[in-house]
Amino acid sequence: MQIKSRIVKETLYIMLSGELDEYTAPTVRKTLDTLLDTQKGFVQIVMDLSELSFMDSTGVGVLIGRYKKMKECNKPIFITNPSRNAERIFKMSGLYEIMPKIV
Repeated sequence: MQIKSRIVKETLYIMLSGELDEYTAPTVRKTLDTLLDTQKGFVQIVMDLSELSFMDSTGVGVLIGRYKKMKECNKPIFITNPSRNAERIFKMSGLYEIMPKIV
């Protein structure tokens, strides 16, 4: 699992690539929390999931946890370019209701 990030015009872009599952979730959770706590100057987050090859329910939990954390700060999270696997999970679980998909 790789996590890349950059801030452009007050938007924190995060790209996840690889597998987000029970094995990688603890590291991803810790890395994302550190990133969200240390980056300054962003008002929203866009998660690019185009290179996310697999995500299970543990991965969903990681994303929901980050959503809750950012909701407390009034910083919305949006999803872009979901992989087929991520798209299916987001649609089935209703995650697009809280983390809308953008183009």
